[in-house]
Amino acid sequence: MSFDFSRNLIAAMAKMAPLLLNMQVAQRLSILAYHRVLAAPDSMRPGEPTVAEFDWQMRLLREHFSPLPLVEAVERMQSGTLPDRAVCVTFDDGYADNEQLALPVLLKYHIPATVFVSTGFLNGGRMWNDSVIESLRVHQGNELDLRDYNLGQYNLDSFARRREAAESILQKIKHLDPAVRIDLVNEIERRVRDLPNDLMLTDAQLQTLSHNDIAIGAHTVNHPILASVSDAIARSEILAGKVYLEDLLKKEVEVFAYPNGKPGQDYSPEHRDIVKALGFRAAVSTHWGVSSTSSDMLQLPRFTPWDRGQFKFALRLMANYRLGDDLASNAN
Repeated sequence: MSFDFSRNLIAAMAKMAPLLLNMQVAQRLSILAYHRVLAAPDSMRPGEPTVAEFDWQMRLLREHFSPLPLVEAVERMQSGTLPDRAVCVTFDDGYADNEQLALPVLLKYHIPATVFVSTGFLNGGRMWNDSVIESLRVHQGNELDLRDYNLGQYNLDSFARRREAAESILQKIKHLDPAVRIDLVNEIERRVRDLPNDLMLTDAQLQTLSHNDIAIGAHTVNHPILASVSDAIARSEILAGKVYLEDLLKKEVEVFAYPNGKPGQDYSPEHRDIVKALGFRAAVSTHWGVSSTSSDMLQLPRFTPWDRGQFKFALRLMANYRLGDDLASNAN
């Protein structure tokens, strides 16, 4: 499908979508969740868009949707003044490519965005999941035996199997106590060398994002699954991340993203109450759906259509405005 034909087809679909998809629903907000934008495809991270893919995705948002800053979108949702096909762009964790690769595209298309930052990994740190992925990428030899740690044994004779091994390990350790989890990650790291130390933002890059009107949100310090730690530790993680960012940026941090973000599994109503008590105006989860005026502003749903084709990406995004918010009845 040619670029011009695809572009014209999407434009026609945008005009017809409200009728064809029964989208006569007012005040719906789609919040898209990203992590990274890559310079080129990466077999160890197949779900992440390249900068070329991110470019056409943002162009589609600018041409056929109504991109808004997250805080403004929440305010307009509460007041009933959201525009048609309202959408927000968010990034989790605080990767350096958010500033290096995503920011130029966002500025090109005048797309506002929010970056949720886990402050403990800034300035040369590395998130535990990245340590696993990068260790499996560079591990010498075609076998990794972690049976002594109840993590299994893996064949690493291809990048596909290395990716599968990383995904399996991550699922097994994700919800462990953070201290236990980091010990296991350290054991995996011990078997390799030369892991990258430039994956995450520096303070200076974070300030550059903020100076370019990219909103910065809190995402804890060390990215614990909040349900795996005590309420006291959870509160400390949330608050310390907020304070660090406010001290660095000299701005109020008004929004929060729950690590991993599945309600009832990764965080509880008690954590939602902590977020409220700490003064955040809105918080985002990863439960699938589209926000509305009845949504809980401290548990907003997010999703992203990962279709690689422009037409399917746009169609799925438009169709998803029909979705509800299964947490809306619990809003207060």
